[in-house]
Amino acid sequence: MSSPVRFEIEAAGHLGHVFVSRRPPAGLQGNQHSGPDGGGPAGGRPRPAVVLVHGIGVSHRYLGRLHGVLAETVDTYSVDLPGFGATPRPDHTLSVADHATYILGALEQLGVLDFVLVGHSMGTQFAIQAALQQPERIRQLVLMGPVVDPKRRTVAQQALALGYDSLFFESPSANALVFTDYLRCGPSWYLKTLRVMMGYPTEERITGVTAPVLVLRGAKDPVAGVAWSRRLAGRAKAGQLREIPGTGHVVQHNRAVEVAEAITSFAGLPAAAGATEEFRA
Repeated sequence: MSSPVRFEIEAAGHLGHVFVSRRPPAGLQGNQHSGPDGGGPAGGRPRPAVVLVHGIGVSHRYLGRLHGVLAETVDTYSVDLPGFGATPRPDHTLSVADHATYILGALEQLGVLDFVLVGHSMGTQFAIQAALQQPERIRQLVLMGPVVDPKRRTVAQQALALGYDSLFFESPSANALVFTDYLRCGPSWYLKTLRVMMGYPTEERITGVTAPVLVLRGAKDPVAGVAWSRRLAGRAKAGQLREIPGTGHVVQHNRAVEVAEAITSFAGLPAAAGATEEFRA
């Protein structure tokens, strides 16, 4: 698979990046700025699309293996939200709703109006909020390692769970991706966003989602416990839980093929034959 094309897109007053594995839409050029009328897909029926959204402090990079597997059979988009990865930092803290609005606006500029939305960790909150804002655009919702588990309602408890996960259940490559992105994010922006994450009522908001929901977790994930994940799936109007054995919170990196199969099976999309190399951007 060739490397995804990066689009720098302004939406809702903020700049972010979208990494695209598909034929570039008319009117947009890779690695260039796109205005609000950046153009949509060439004529014809929309192809199946999956959109991947990262969690707090990180970027598209730890979604790279999953992106590569999915992109074998469906148009795949990975978002770097404003303030994360190599995107410029906004001048104020963004709410979950702000991030959701950016995701929907950026994808609209790319002509992606109907898609499966996949969030990881805090990205599950952005995904839920996007599904509430524009439910007609979200076919299915996949929540990987959702937060915040009521057993870990404090920042200290979250930090302990993440530390335990990184020590015992993550691969060296997953830890390297996450920690280098944390350094790039910086403590100030991370902590501001953390307060937003801790205050979002995930368990309440999911009850308003009309799209089918798959809650997906690594079976050893200490951040998104099994009881919490099961309860979250049960609170969705049409929810189910699936666990991937032998891995922790960053399930999409360590078990990309299994996670891709779970997503495509749930969404009724064509499955890939196997893994591909992680993309670099």
